[in-house]
Amino acid sequence: MTSNQATNDADRPETEASWADLLSGANGVLSLALAGGVMLHAINVYVTITILPSVVAEIGGAAFYAWNTTLFILASIIGSVLSSGLLLRWGARTSYRCAISIFLLGTALCALSPSMPVLLVGRSIQGLGGGVLFALSYAMIQIVFRQSLWSRAMALVSSMWGAATLAGPALGGIFAELELWRGAFWILVAVGLPYWVLTERILPDPNGEHARPAPVAWAQIALLCSSVMAVSIASLSRDALFNAGGLVIAGLCTAALVALERRRDLCLLPQGSTIPGSPLANLYLVMALLVVAIQTEIFVPYFLQSLSGASPLVAGYLAALMAAGWAVAALLFSGLHDRNVRLAVVFGPLLVSASLAALAWLLPGSHAKGAALVPVGISLTLAGFGIGLTWPHLLARVLVVAPSTEAEKASAGITTLQLFATALGAAFAGLVVNAFGFGSGAARSADQQAAFWLFALFAAAPLIAAWPAWRVSRQMRGDGDQS
Repeated sequence: MTSNQATNDADRPETEASWADLLSGANGVLSLALAGGVMLHAINVYVTITILPSVVAEIGGAAFYAWNTTLFILASIIGSVLSSGLLLRWGARTSYRCAISIFLLGTALCALSPSMPVLLVGRSIQGLGGGVLFALSYAMIQIVFRQSLWSRAMALVSSMWGAATLAGPALGGIFAELELWRGAFWILVAVGLPYWVLTERILPDPNGEHARPAPVAWAQIALLCSSVMAVSIASLSRDALFNAGGLVIAGLCTAALVALERRRDLCLLPQGSTIPGSPLANLYLVMALLVVAIQTEIFVPYFLQSLSGASPLVAGYLAALMAAGWAVAALLFSGLHDRNVRLAVVFGPLLVSASLAALAWLLPGSHAKGAALVPVGISLTLAGFGIGLTWPHLLARVLVVAPSTEAEKASAGITTLQLFATALGAAFAGLVVNAFGFGSGAARSADQQAAFWLFALFAAAPLIAAWPAWRVSRQMRGDGDQS
């Protein structure tokens, strides 16, 4: 975008902002670049979930099934933390060049993987590049667009996750059914290369000034990653004492993280976030428990294929219904007000819990194809729907109750917390299913038990979230619903 364009855009009245302004001319090309980064990252997530049963069938490593999500997300956290520093030091074009290169390198390594350890290295590299790319796409909005277009640009970029629920399972499912799962990764490389060329051509050059990045709370991030890895390592054994030891270590790391957040000036979350019962603590706790609960989705394609005989394509789309339900509910109910908001905040977690409990009963016994899978699909959709019903109001409430001087930290804290909960939930899911002989080649009953206990135990997370959600609702009422 030229300096004259930027000046002209800035001079235009706020009321003129429209979707046509965002999607036409130079803005349209910039929108394609920013949305494309999130789309590439999101499609990769759903492609991998869909093809993973086929991957394990060929190269083994079922015990590390959940690690594909855990390591990817942990690396994404680090990448998202690094993104602001890269943008300040190198500018947009070089930062994107770095992020896309790392992502494509990891994707190519995944495609070439002869074994699960190599695949996990590739997934970690993917996550690092994808995390930078994901964060940059949001950070660039306020740099390349005038303020009146920010909300529409945010909506466009966020909507790429919904689009990915359509494209990802299709891409992964087709290649899995053809027994060519490596081709799904190569397609991502093929798409990523022209995207790289696009960003090279249209993103602005650095202006020659190199700002000093803000300090990063590396100690807390190290403890965060250590707690997740403790659970992941514990999941590799079926020994109860070893499992318990991993959980204890994870608990100690989390406690140390909370202690550092309370004592240090350099924090990941805004003040009050770690004080039990505080408005922010209640909000973040509800959000974390809801995100943990839906990490069950990573095992849905495997269980549908092993227990119901579903094809990879069908299993992939059914697994994506959680995300689709979330997106639809968020769009339909984000405009609620007053009492309806309070009801949504309380009802959402209960709906998620009931849906997961239904899946605990349905999945182990769903032996047939076709119509017999309809109740499974409805339950998966409702699980995501419950989160989408609640999530927008939780986000808005965080910005209301956070200290005015820490609004930016509160927004960043939402992303950090969501990624942490995703990684931790995936690690816990791996621990639960491995404890029941998941993927060990044992009798079919082992997978049935693993499916039952996974969904039954994870149904407790949103049920527990109902209590802090009720407290959030009461605080909203006491504040006159100013959210």
